Amino acid sequence: MSQLLALAWDQNKIALIDLPGGGRRIITTETGPHPDGVVSGGGTIYWTTMGEGVPADNPEGALYTAADGGVHAVDFDGGNRRDVVPPGQTITGKQLAIDSEDNLYWGNREGFALSTVRTDGTGLRDLVKRDGSGAERDWIVGVAVDDVNGHVYWTQKGSHEGGDGRIFRAGLEIPGGETAENRSDIELLWDDLPAPINLEYDDGQLFWTDRGHHTGGNSLNRAAVPAIGEKGQAPVILAEGFEEVVGLAVDKGQQVTYVADLSGKIWAVPSLDNTSIETHVALDMGFPLSGLYLVG
Repeated sequence: MSQLLALAWDQNKIALIDLPGGGRRIITTETGPHPDGVVSGGGTIYWTTMGEGVPADNPEGALYTAADGGVHAVDFDGGNRRDVVPPGQTITGKQLAIDSEDNLYWGNREGFALSTVRTDGTGLRDLVKRDGSGAERDWIVGVAVDDVNGHVYWTQKGSHEGGDGRIFRAGLEIPGGETAENRSDIELLWDDLPAPINLEYDDGQLFWTDRGHHTGGNSLNRAAVPAIGEKGQAPVILAEGFEEVVGLAVDKGQQVTYVADLSGKIWAVPSLDNTSIETHVALDMGFPLSGLYLVG
């Protein structure tokens, strides 16, 4: 049986959902403010928090510029809740990814960085650091890892007006003699996207959600990962019309991708073109959802 971890963005809780039946239990109601990205490994659940946020006269709403985001952990029974990266050591925790060596990676949005740490809390550092001069165009949000080939992928969602979102790739290690600010191996794979958010890498393909408010936005997309030095081809839009889409989780065995939006719905979308599955609402959780992660 597969299970989904789902984050309640404004209720500070993590739900574990049985698939396909929909049975659920709450793991914790003490995530910290605005949980956004979630993964699991070794019997432990890890998640990021964005922090409290400050109301602003800004099209994006609240800004999360204080260093009160974090990365946290809890056992599946809800016990042993602890901080991997305590508030004060990262700014805005967005999507979270984990590799086979127990390294965590996340988008530090208002910190304009892609950050990493080991699951024991050691080795905290930035892998990519933007200077912030592009404002929202420098916001790093979604993160996916291909540790077999040694690559990390990330989204930069772009401006509120949309249409200038981008997806990048780089190595999991900064080239010798370079820094997170000036590394030379960053590749721009897709540009002029509505507003790409969360990513997942699966067997040579990238899946991503997009929250743009015009053509091609509020959608789930799929595209083959290009060879080194090449740009990505136009993505396939697998489904659209979501209500502020955020999280995704690819179930390769069932050929379905689960998508969460801020309306509280979890959608089941066919991952392939030649399947009989139709896009449908698998669950309505009744509260805004951010990150999803498939367990088992």
